Amino acid sequence: MRKIWDNWLKESVYIYCIIYTIVTILNSVLYLIQGYRDDPSGNWHELTRAVIVLIGVTAYEMATKMPIKNIFLRSIVVYIPTMGLAFGFIWLNQFIEPLAKSAYKDIFINYTSLFVIVSIVAIIRNNIKQKRNRKK
Repeated sequence: MRKIWDNWLKESVYIYCIIYTIVTILNSVLYLIQGYRDDPSGNWHELTRAVIVLIGVTAYEMATKMPIKNIFLRSIVVYIPTMGLAFGFIWLNQFIEPLAKSAYKDIFINYTSLFVIVSIVAIIRNNIKQKRNRKK
């Protein structure tokens, strides 16, 4: 168990906690700026955010650990099932609370945007690492 924790679980837990905390604080600040003292979506919204962040961290871990050399192919192989997972989770949410009319569009835009940003950072980081290895 210690080996699993050191290999990938510790990093995943840290990433998850940091992202969830930042997103929750930003969301709360935006609501306060708009004059809302309470989250109009309530506790289900917090749990939904927690699961979506978990899907995103899972995608990150898959992308960094998957043994596919071509980074573009690896991104596509990770994006398709995790985006499907996010859509599936949003679909399941309709049985708990009514969805906003733009729920699927919102999750698509937010998830895809973040996925593209993280992918670009990963590609740049990979290129820098390759250049350093060539110089050695």
